[in-house]
Amino acid sequence: MLTAVTMAALLLVSTGAAQASAAIDAQPTMAAQQTWQTRISQLTRPTKGCYQATYPALAWQESACATPSQNPMVPRPALPMGPRTGPRPMVVGNGDDLSAKAPSGFIFNAIGSFDNVSGVTSVSSPPNGVGAPVANAYSLQLNTDFFVSTACAASPDPNCRGWEQFIYAQDGTSGLSFIQYWLIFYSAPCPAGWFTYGIHCYRNSPFGAVVPMQPITNLANLRVSGTANPGSDSVTTFVGLTAYTIAGGNYVNAAAGWKIAEFNVFGDGGGFQANFNPGASLTVRTRINYGGTAAPICVAQGFTGETNNLSFGSAPPPAGPPGPAIVFTENTTNSSTANCAYATAIGDTHQHTFSGLSYDFQASGDFVEARTGTGFQVESRKVSGAPNWPNASVNSCVGARTGSTSVVVALGPKLYVNGNLTTLTSGQLAVPGGVVVNRSGNTYTVVNEAGDSMKAQVNPTHVDLSVGLGTWPTTVRGLLGNPNNDATKLEAADGTVFNVPLSFNDLYNVYGKSWRVPPTSTLLAPCSGQIPNGTPSRPFFVNDLPQDLRQQAQAVCVRAEIHQAWLDNCTLDVAVLGERAAQAYVGATPPVLDGNPRQ
Repeated sequence: MLTAVTMAALLLVSTGAAQASAAIDAQPTMAAQQTWQTRISQLTRPTKGCYQATYPALAWQESACATPSQNPMVPRPALPMGPRTGPRPMVVGNGDDLSAKAPSGFIFNAIGSFDNVSGVTSVSSPPNGVGAPVANAYSLQLNTDFFVSTACAASPDPNCRGWEQFIYAQDGTSGLSFIQYWLIFYSAPCPAGWFTYGIHCYRNSPFGAVVPMQPITNLANLRVSGTANPGSDSVTTFVGLTAYTIAGGNYVNAAAGWKIAEFNVFGDGGGFQANFNPGASLTVRTRINYGGTAAPICVAQGFTGETNNLSFGSAPPPAGPPGPAIVFTENTTNSSTANCAYATAIGDTHQHTFSGLSYDFQASGDFVEARTGTGFQVESRKVSGAPNWPNASVNSCVGARTGSTSVVVALGPKLYVNGNLTTLTSGQLAVPGGVVVNRSGNTYTVVNEAGDSMKAQVNPTHVDLSVGLGTWPTTVRGLLGNPNNDATKLEAADGTVFNVPLSFNDLYNVYGKSWRVPPTSTLLAPCSGQIPNGTPSRPFFVNDLPQDLRQQAQAVCVRAEIHQAWLDNCTLDVAVLGERAAQAYVGATPPVLDGNPRQ
């Protein structure tokens, strides 16, 4: 990666590292660190050369430079103006990521960092995207979206877009902070000074700032800041309380088009993967500055072609300061696609809405679980637990519709695509309408181009349903929605709003009844049997179980270390469905509000 480093420059780096150590010993408060990092990131720096600063100084000092590798950090294989298409990986990257979108205007600065790093001991990837993987080769990328750029003026392709990457790249022995610029779909000979990559063009900033080698175990102390102003741009990489920066060439004028920021850790170029050790877990924060204070819009989109071997877990939590920001967790133990928001209908049957409301719903029939204004709808068929548990119900069949494409998953397991029984033993299947179906064991995940998803875990006697959204906040209606995303309320199909908890009559005979799907329009027609239509005769909660059965079931949930907030739900499910039902609650995010009546 480093092609020319002078002895004087190395001395500057060594001096900077010593200054950083002294600053860290001073133990400034987190607020003071964040304030300094924001101010130093936005501080004007010379247009040529590389510079560093150590807390609390607000002045840049000249530091070592090197020339970035000509091997690129490649873009995802997708059209620049729309969502990603084609197979969706079950790992982070290559278009499958969570990014922060400005609610208005353009982003002029973004900062990527890690709120929590646990279990991380190693990572490897091919250095500079070439050859065999080596330890501690990886990249931190803070990427813009693909945007309309004046740099595309000479391109014959109307789809040409600008793209800018603020990068900290490490080849296993040394690190470099630089900017890479792209003309996506230039579709003509590249301009002077640009390299060719297929029908795209790319170039680097003239220099990169040399950063001392950072083992992946120091990931929590690293952050990348990218700034794009009219006429100038820059990248700053922080190692603890020392900042390394360069001014870029502003080759694509990102200030006039940057609306979405993606940040993560990836392979070191060439579309390669950063492979973490088993047990690794990261909590990623992507912070944007766009001139407002409202929270970013979360979008399930990514732009780089590099990946890592981590996967998304439960829905992202609300991001606290500093902000505006999105925060999400990725690790080696999950196997989910990117979701900006998440809701579930599991066990017998416990609804957990996108806004965090938990309530029980034990009717039988076909119901709308979630409906968005973009044509995405998820339905469930709930069947009674009679004769043993007549006041309980479980999902026997679930389905999702995107446009004219429908995918249904039923007990068996059985998969139906547009009404036709379809075989998928494992892996992915692309179906019409840009929808991808993935099967891993008896878990089916259905994802559309916008990142909306349905996940069906098929158990011997019931189906656990999860619904993910590719954009949040957004309006969702159905059993898993809340009006105005207010967890204290539920809304019937006719717009009637109820405060929670609902009365038994309102829950089943008004609210629940309004979300029933008639036989003439259900997308669950491929499911076997007639559509049930039942209502429990009375509420059914954990205290209604025989005492000995309740104690036995609760012991199973306690051994599984289920969160206290889910203990009653878990106990009820284990009693009715068996010990395996407890697994649905392992690691589950606690609800914002319990919407069941007090027992």
